[in-house]
Amino acid sequence: MTFAAPRLISVLVVALAATLAGCSAYKPAPRAFNEAALAPYRLDSGDRLRVNVFDQTGLTNTYTVDQSGYVAFPLVGQVSARGKTVAQLESGIAQKLRQGFLKNPDVTIEIDRYRPVFVMGEVGRPGQYSYVPGMTAQNAIAVAGGFTSRANQSDVDITRKINANVMTGRIIISGPVIAGDTIYVRERFF
Repeated sequence: MTFAAPRLISVLVVALAATLAGCSAYKPAPRAFNEAALAPYRLDSGDRLRVNVFDQTGLTNTYTVDQSGYVAFPLVGQVSARGKTVAQLESGIAQKLRQGFLKNPDVTIEIDRYRPVFVMGEVGRPGQYSYVPGMTAQNAIAVAGGFTSRANQSDVDITRKINANVMTGRIIISGPVIAGDTIYVRERFF
């Protein structure tokens, strides 16, 4: 055996170890990550809301949650929406309207359009796509043109914002996604 052969073997061992270490870089999604998919929907930037104030046609309209997490609502100004459920925002707007504008406002809100999901990596058409309640990673990948021939088709990495913290976790492709998620389809090794 020459001097180059042991050196080549050690380089290959180091490369294999680095590859295997890269495989273990992501761990299964943390508990809070999975709980967020089951929790009531929380509003954030990009959600478009249909707000109805009973018997007040001038206030009934479609409003978008802005980049700062607020809804600009007539008479009362900016109303914080980020991180709130629809019921909490209904209550918040009604409370502000009671402060000198309406005696007993009846406010209802429905989500007109959810913020999008983003699909990246080994898919036919990476990009931004409309979220639909109940969507799974597999549904989002299908909308994005399906897997490429090099795609790992068993699980995906999801980046999700939970309580102002951005987390990344690995889920099976049949796992649920929520509005605002970024789905990354990795390349398979073999």
